[in-house]
Amino acid sequence: MNFDFSEEQKLLQKTVRDFLAERSPLANCRRVLEAPDLALDAELWSGAAEMGWQGAVIPEEHGGAGFGYLELALLAEEIGYALAPLPFGSSVYLATEAVLRAGSETQQKEWLPGLANGELIGAFAIAERPGRPSPASIETRLVDGRLQGQKRAVLDAAAANRAVVLAREGDGLSLAWVDLAAGGVSRQSRESLDGSRPVADLSFSDAPAERIGRGGEGAALVEQLLHRAAVLQAFEEVGGARRALEMTRDYTMGRYAFGRPIASFQALKHRMADVYTAIELARSNAFFGAWALSEDAPELGEAACSARISAVDAFELATQEMIQMHGGVGYTWEYDCHLLYRRAKSLAASLGGAAEWKDRLVDHLTGAAS
Repeated sequence: MNFDFSEEQKLLQKTVRDFLAERSPLANCRRVLEAPDLALDAELWSGAAEMGWQGAVIPEEHGGAGFGYLELALLAEEIGYALAPLPFGSSVYLATEAVLRAGSETQQKEWLPGLANGELIGAFAIAERPGRPSPASIETRLVDGRLQGQKRAVLDAAAANRAVVLAREGDGLSLAWVDLAAGGVSRQSRESLDGSRPVADLSFSDAPAERIGRGGEGAALVEQLLHRAAVLQAFEEVGGARRALEMTRDYTMGRYAFGRPIASFQALKHRMADVYTAIELARSNAFFGAWALSEDAPELGEAACSARISAVDAFELATQEMIQMHGGVGYTWEYDCHLLYRRAKSLAASLGGAAEWKDRLVDHLTGAAS
């Protein structure tokens, strides 16, 4: 039995890799990071849309490419490797998935074409205070198609023009679709560790909104969406970890001490071997997650948790060791190490921290055992 990706899938991955190598080198990520008023590289986002990336899993009848989640996973890995400054995860893994999973036929017909061609950029707004969001912590309200409340530190909200918002409706929670350019919506950009994926606070004052899915099923939908996004984001993190390890290898091969490359020192060899092992473990868990996602398998919850935890650990370890092995220049602004470190920390927090996902994994395992 062949568990590898098909030749067509590998060709797609190479096409994405070549496009990003030409259009989004690390200098592009730095350019967006250093420009405080630049929330989006519009040219890169438009180019990605022309390649069909945003519509990878959107059916062709709604303007999408109609690929599948395995292809989207390969896309995600290359975006992570390139450190592309795109709101891809928020718009594709979360907002688009919300419409695909819970949107009515009318809503899908209206919104999916715009999401596929890049005209609509989605954000996913659930948190209102520090810590893991819970039903008791949600104070934003949806009443008669109007939103009232605030969401804090929403990733990519500075670039988005639509948002999927978790709000209280009656005695339960629901998801709402909001036009961020409509009346009653304001946003305040916030400084964040990774300025190439800027965050913003969103405020709603009787803002028009449309519910996605049935009323009261918002909390369950959020959990489903987070699990699905965790698998895809794990591939981004694996890609970023690969890039960090390659940069570390190249630097240590070219840096000499005592007449020999420092990469030949046993201590550094062992540390890079540890990083490599962590990346391969994360890759294996991500592959398991991609299979579960593409098959909508009952193991998806467990697979998503495993992929999320191992990918976060691998990316953080790879970037920490990269800075250490670059020595005295590793922490400087001129070197690119901090770009990957910032992305690792941003992605580690964007869907909830590793501790939350370890709790989820325990819940899945104990639930399966019982």
